[in-house]
Amino acid sequence: MSKTVDSDTHAYAVSKLGLDGISLQRHYRATDSIQRADQMSRIFAYCRVSTTDQTTDNQVREIETAGFAIDPKRIVVETVSGSVAAIERNGFARLLNRLEASDVLIVTKLDRLGRNAMDVRGTVERLAAEGVRVHCLALGGVDLTSAAGKMTMGVIAAVAEFERDLLIERTQAGLQRAKAEGKRLGRPQTLTGDQQQAIVAARKEGVSLGVLAKRHGVSRAAIQRVERRAVA
Repeated sequence: MSKTVDSDTHAYAVSKLGLDGISLQRHYRATDSIQRADQMSRIFAYCRVSTTDQTTDNQVREIETAGFAIDPKRIVVETVSGSVAAIERNGFARLLNRLEASDVLIVTKLDRLGRNAMDVRGTVERLAAEGVRVHCLALGGVDLTSAAGKMTMGVIAAVAEFERDLLIERTQAGLQRAKAEGKRLGRPQTLTGDQQQAIVAARKEGVSLGVLAKRHGVSRAAIQRVERRAVA
C-alpha cells in the first residue's frame, strides 16, 4: 500500500473507521504491514449483520477502503444475531476450518468475533494458538494476537467484567428493595390459593396429574409444583 493516501480514502477512514491523527497513521502502518506479509499469508475477512434487512456491503467497503485487496472467495458474510457465540455461528465455524497458520483475519469491529468480551477473547486466543493473526479496523487495525493487542483485549475484558458486576449489584439491590416493600418476586402464579388447596386434596385422594391438569387448564408440571410447595 502506498504511503500517499488520496483525500477521499482519508475522509472515509476518518468518518467510518473513527480514526484520526496518530490513530490513522497507526492504522495505515498496520495495513502496510499486513499487505507486505500477504506474499506469505492469505487474508480473510469476516462480516456479520444481525437481521436480513441489513447488509454487509458497508463492512466490505470499509475493509477495501482500508487498503485490503481480498479475494472475494475469502470474504465470509453471514446474518446471525450478535448474541450467538462465535463458534455457534455457521459461517464463522466454517471459516475457522479454512484458516491455517500464518493466515490473517480482518474484521471491522470486535463484536464480529463474539457475543461479549469473554467470547471475543476466547476466539482471539484460539486463533492465536493456530498461528492466525486477527486485525480489527475499529481499533486502528491492531493485531489482537500481538502484545499490544493482548493489552487492549485485557482492558476491554476488565471493563466488561466491571459492567457485569455492576449490573449484578444493581439487580440484587433491586430485589432486596422489592422484598422489603413486600412485593412478590418471580413469575405470577396461574392457580389461586383455593385452586392449589383443591389440587393438593385431590392428589391425596388419588386423582391423576393428567386429570387435574386438564381440569384447571395447566400443565402436569404445574400440578407437580403445587404438590412440591405443599410438602415444603
